Amino acid sequence: MCKFQQPQIPANVTADERRAIYFDALYSLDLSDKVEKYNDLTYLSWANAWAEFKRCYPSATYRIIKNPETNLPYFADPCIGIMVYTEVEVEGITHEMWLPVMNSSNKAMKLEAYTYSVYDKFKKQHVEKTVEAATMFDINKTIMRCLVKNLAMFGLGLYIYAGEDVPENDSTDTQQIDSSKKTIRRAKTINQAQQATDKYAGIKAALKACPDQQSLMNLYQQHKNEVDGNSEIKALFTERKLQLQKAA
Repeated sequence: MCKFQQPQIPANVTADERRAIYFDALYSLDLSDKVEKYNDLTYLSWANAWAEFKRCYPSATYRIIKNPETNLPYFADPCIGIMVYTEVEVEGITHEMWLPVMNSSNKAMKLEAYTYSVYDKFKKQHVEKTVEAATMFDINKTIMRCLVKNLAMFGLGLYIYAGEDVPENDSTDTQQIDSSKKTIRRAKTINQAQQATDKYAGIKAALKACPDQQSLMNLYQQHKNEVDGNSEIKALFTERKLQLQKAA
């Protein structure tokens, strides 16, 4: 993983321009060797995420939001499940994030165990499945995952969550899936496989996110040694530069 390096800030930039430069710098970090996948979800260690974030913003703070009625770090609804919240504050800017507590099948966990019915395409009948009651271990894991997602709002690993809101049906939970959704799932799987085998997936994503020549130059300055020492990466930068020149 490329460790965060403080970007060079041009003189007389506005506060928003400065934030944009830092956002680009965080977004461009290649986290591919620090992520893990489980059941089509991507996880980034909170320790690695926080370490890189503090290199960028040493004064950054985070807060786990507690339920004022219970003073516990989660909000539970008996009907829909448990939700946790975090806040990250950087230089007067605060972003909030939330995340439901889920089991290994990505089903919402509650304070009590419950069952649900799904269609098993192999048995060709509906079967009962159980979601166990959440424990403090489950809640603690979700809080730290929520913190990582919170940091992504400032740019760190944001590309990991791209496409997260694309609707996708579990084949064991439905009798029929229309062809368009099958196409979405197939394309998503192919894209994930390509990224897994592409050692430059992170830098390509960062280059694609550069909206103008200045952002591209900021990215180059941050990774100057890597770019100058690798002809393949240098070619990617040159290609993006030409694309931006044509679009201007």
